[in-house]
Amino acid sequence: MTDWSEIEAIRRAAAAAVPPPPYFVDDPPPSLDDEGTRRLQAVLKVPSPPAGWPVLREDHALVGLAGYVVRTIEPHSESDPVALLLDFLASFGNAVGRGPHMFADSARHTARLNIVLVGETSRARKGSSRANVRRIMEAADEDWAESCNGSGLASGEGLIANLGESEDRRLYVTEPEFARVLKVANREGNILSPLIRQAWDGDRLQNMTKKDPLRVDRSHVSLLAHITVEELHRALTETEAANGFGNRFIWACVRRSKKLPDGGNLTDQDVAALGRKIRLALQAARNVGRLQRSAEAAVLWATMYEQIRDETGMVGAMTARAEAQLLRLSITYALLDGTNMIEPHHLSAAASIWGYGYRSVEFLFGGRSGDPVTDTLLEAIQDAGSNGLTFTEQRNLFSRHQSDRVRQARKELEADGKIETIMEQTGGRPKKISYAIG
Repeated sequence: MTDWSEIEAIRRAAAAAVPPPPYFVDDPPPSLDDEGTRRLQAVLKVPSPPAGWPVLREDHALVGLAGYVVRTIEPHSESDPVALLLDFLASFGNAVGRGPHMFADSARHTARLNIVLVGETSRARKGSSRANVRRIMEAADEDWAESCNGSGLASGEGLIANLGESEDRRLYVTEPEFARVLKVANREGNILSPLIRQAWDGDRLQNMTKKDPLRVDRSHVSLLAHITVEELHRALTETEAANGFGNRFIWACVRRSKKLPDGGNLTDQDVAALGRKIRLALQAARNVGRLQRSAEAAVLWATMYEQIRDETGMVGAMTARAEAQLLRLSITYALLDGTNMIEPHHLSAAASIWGYGYRSVEFLFGGRSGDPVTDTLLEAIQDAGSNGLTFTEQRNLFSRHQSDRVRQARKELEADGKIETIMEQTGGRPKKISYAIG
């Protein structure tokens, strides 16, 4: 990922020249004044995250209006600040609409983001983040909140029909049970998966059937989904990872940030104040047409672009659209400032979020190839520990029905340096046993 030491000097040199947007008052967010509440929160801390859990660079990501929103809500919510931030960015980008854009290799990109919040457990407070962001967005743009929000994806045809019934082609889809959507998308004949890919790519949605053809132009669809780690590993198949479905989302690990036994105390006045700021930001952003990068941002973008690596396995499949995701995130941050000029601090904010998403994917899928036989075999050999797994035991994992495929998977794991196979002498015939490396 991005080498922060290399870009920090560029970012700092340009930051001083960027004036704050006219609607943004640089006042501190409301804070908790009750010392007793703060002491209680200290007692009710949640356990530390597991090893490998990603960490957000807040000094880069929580900037401008996005940072103000998150820092205002965060003390009053058990939600992960990452969940609040990503939900707000995606909501704002959808509410702005399809007008502001940039081109990259002839592809038109807007502030259209798809987000999947992956909870450590079912109690990761993903729904709490949605409730808080929905509340402030209702205060900012009641019409959008009322008419452009929905849930319950069941088919691609249903998605097109929903958009076709409205003159407003904006749609912010919230799916609190993303495992169900993945299950539906895997059904034979269901076109939901390709339609979600179409919605992310551009603004035309259509099916290709002769009977009852459907088509919607100028769509602007964003998707926010919730799922647990366990559900994700069970529901996301190799197909979704390989066909480009997975890499059209930003995946983010989220967890409960704190325990608030009496709930938060974000007042109606706080919500109204946030709503006014966001409303002014939306008005300014909707007047932006085509965006461009400043000279300093162009230099920084070239550096970031050069550092994007091609990965293999599930991590590579799930992060293959890094350039496009970085571009869309930088567009969103620029629009939050009401400008058509992407500056270095917009790019560094985008890079910090993409870095978090990338490390989330590594945490969730690191070591997985995406092939069910290979992944099952590796997991079994790792679980066997110092005992290793004989060839017979390896074949028995698959009821001896996939001997050729098991042999191929074993060779791939050996070539990748993940396992080693040793011929061991016994009292009878020698045995070939595979051991996990490291």
